[in-house]
Amino acid sequence: MAALAAPSLPLAALGLPLVVYLPEFYVSEHGLSLAAVGVAFMCVRILDIGFDPFIGAVMDRTRTRFGRFRPWFAFATPILMLASYMLFMPLAGAGAGYLWFWLVVVYVGFSIATLAQLAWGAVLSPDYDQRSRIYAWWQVGNVIGVILALVLPVALQHLGVEGHAAGVAAMGWFIIVMLPLTLALAIALVPEPQIISAPERAGFREYLGLLKLPTVRRLLGADLATGMGPAITGALFFFYFERVKGFPKAEAELLLLIYFVGGLVGAPIWTRLAYVIGKHKALAGACLFYAVVTAAVVVLPKGNLGAAGVMMFAIGLPFSAGGFLLRAMMADVGDEVRLASGVDRTGLLYALLSGTVKLASAASVGITYVGLELVGFDAKAVGPDAGLAGLSVMFIAAPVALALLGGWAILGYPLNAKRHAEIRADLDARDLGENPQPPLPEETHALARPVD
Repeated sequence: MAALAAPSLPLAALGLPLVVYLPEFYVSEHGLSLAAVGVAFMCVRILDIGFDPFIGAVMDRTRTRFGRFRPWFAFATPILMLASYMLFMPLAGAGAGYLWFWLVVVYVGFSIATLAQLAWGAVLSPDYDQRSRIYAWWQVGNVIGVILALVLPVALQHLGVEGHAAGVAAMGWFIIVMLPLTLALAIALVPEPQIISAPERAGFREYLGLLKLPTVRRLLGADLATGMGPAITGALFFFYFERVKGFPKAEAELLLLIYFVGGLVGAPIWTRLAYVIGKHKALAGACLFYAVVTAAVVVLPKGNLGAAGVMMFAIGLPFSAGGFLLRAMMADVGDEVRLASGVDRTGLLYALLSGTVKLASAASVGITYVGLELVGFDAKAVGPDAGLAGLSVMFIAAPVALALLGGWAILGYPLNAKRHAEIRADLDARDLGENPQPPLPEETHALARPVD
């Protein structure tokens, strides 16, 4: 599980700057307007959504002796390495066209890599609780990757390397170096159970057909809401804490680091709670907790680093919950779909989840950056007339409302542990009848064992 999670370090170190650092970097360091950057990140991310059903369908039809998903992960790695170099260390005079082109390239590679990793994790175990554990490891890898990306600029400052561009470049080099190393580790140590059934048609019609399932619609609605709130927080984080709360950039970066440390600490808490009360109830509780502590930011004293650190740690605690619990739940839906249709749609199901992540990311940068211009926010002006009130409302009210909406959407989720056990029993009985011979070693679920 640690080897499967290892590539999450560079992937998360790429995903965070795409929302938090790079938009602000291209505005402040390369002179692009807020609207131009916001539209670029939003439109490319939305265009990329159309790529997900295509690549998910191709993965579902892929049959190699190395598995369905591992070869695609390997294919994506050099694409991401090149695009990271060009985005994090842009050429002199890089404009909107340059940004658009390399965003398209990086999102293609990112889509392939993340979809392959998520689907790979889904087939490792058929057990309801084990899937929570697998994706908790995946989420821990993501949070550690984010923390390492945040630490790099701070470490450079302590080494005497100044400048925003140097910190962004360090993130790029971290991604470029770590991607091939962690990919090699995952491929060498993580099995991929083979699918015995022949590949079936998997296209856009099948992709849309999955939206008819009530369980899928609830998961996607909850994923969109719970993902968009933290994404808005990330997109506006530096603007809010520097301009509204009066923290210098170095302290704001420290607060963002504390936020993700809270997410790292929270992952095992929500995993254990999911064992006790079920995944969907644990997620609803995390949404409520996130809404309450985020709303409390409004009373945070200006410039008080200690109080801000405690609050950001608390807000970070539920950060991990939505990411890994919803992906574990989608693996359960894969069993439901296979029982009903006889076809494995793992790739397409995780393509749906990738689509909601991209919508959330696009909205967080596109809508918020365009919205900042509409409320009169000026990234360089000072004083109360610079749109700070509008910035504060967007930073606090929107994530709170979205968290409550996500918790409400998942409360009535029907695929609980009992129902999933019934589905697995029916699947196992049918699979045994169709394939009475003992499975080969690579066809076994290596992680389907009791939790230690």
